[in-house]
Amino acid sequence: MATLWQLRLLSEVVVRANWMTRRKDGTLNRWLSDSLEKKVPANAKPVQGVSTMDVIIDAEAGIWARLFIPTQEMEVTPLQTAADGTQSDFTKKLPVIFYYHGGGFAVLCPNHNMYDKFCRRLARTCGAVVISVHYRRSPEHKFPVAYDDSYKAFEWLQSEEATPHMPPNVDYSRVFLSGDSAGGNIAHHVALRAAGKDLGRVKLKGLIIIQGFFGGEERTPAELQLKNVPIVSVDTLDWHWKAYLPKDANRDHPACNIFGPNSQDLSQIPFPPVLNIIGKLDILQDWEQRYSEGMKKAGKEVQTLVYEDGIHTFGLLNQVKLAPQMLVDIVNFINAQQ
Repeated sequence: MATLWQLRLLSEVVVRANWMTRRKDGTLNRWLSDSLEKKVPANAKPVQGVSTMDVIIDAEAGIWARLFIPTQEMEVTPLQTAADGTQSDFTKKLPVIFYYHGGGFAVLCPNHNMYDKFCRRLARTCGAVVISVHYRRSPEHKFPVAYDDSYKAFEWLQSEEATPHMPPNVDYSRVFLSGDSAGGNIAHHVALRAAGKDLGRVKLKGLIIIQGFFGGEERTPAELQLKNVPIVSVDTLDWHWKAYLPKDANRDHPACNIFGPNSQDLSQIPFPPVLNIIGKLDILQDWEQRYSEGMKKAGKEVQTLVYEDGIHTFGLLNQVKLAPQMLVDIVNFINAQQ
């Protein structure tokens, strides 16, 4: 696990690498960006109690997913014991966590070393099948492509095409949408598209937003006051939103500002219970808090958890103490949605 000072060093490397790949005309050197990302292959042999496989969902569009499947033979670790004393039981049916990776809609992927490790921990700790989705990225593919691809992947789970790739004890009646940063934003919009639709065998039980990438035209106190925090900056947020949003759109676009002046009323739209995870060293925290407030005002069930020393994507980066606690909190949320 990484300490805060180690994460600050890592952040400096990440930030410099990201700026190296960005061209002055707003495009991205995709070859260089992908080359800088450390990728790992899928492994059918269980590693730390979880096997992985890659499946193609739409070859023409380039939509695919990495499946993380916990094995029944593994031993229960302390992390699998939730706060209420319950433990993940790998002999029972496994819920599904549909996961969307972060990266500001522009970078990263399910086979990135960090996401492979994180989704493996998530599958192992929660006793769940994790489906980590790869969608087309900006700026080559702007709004709404990431949402379209991500929803198409969710439709794949509803179809019989997914069945041969799933373990026999998968539980389609307990499916959760999740993601970190831009992936958390995507999870919200996929849930919005799914609302009120016949999802076939899939029953959507919850939404797990991990430090969602939301925003707006206004500069919030956290954006103005938190200086030199790891991973993200106001300039970084500006670049990624410009790369993803339609030409000439501002940050009050409904993709970004969920409860802004141009957004739809969610009060009559059915949503599953929401777990909203926030870090206090994240400049996005004010927008994430507003997400909770807006969802509650719209009549949705929301649990908000704030981690005092959490930097942006502290779970993915395995920040010491906080990342394991976050996983236990996710277990508790999943166990509560029966």
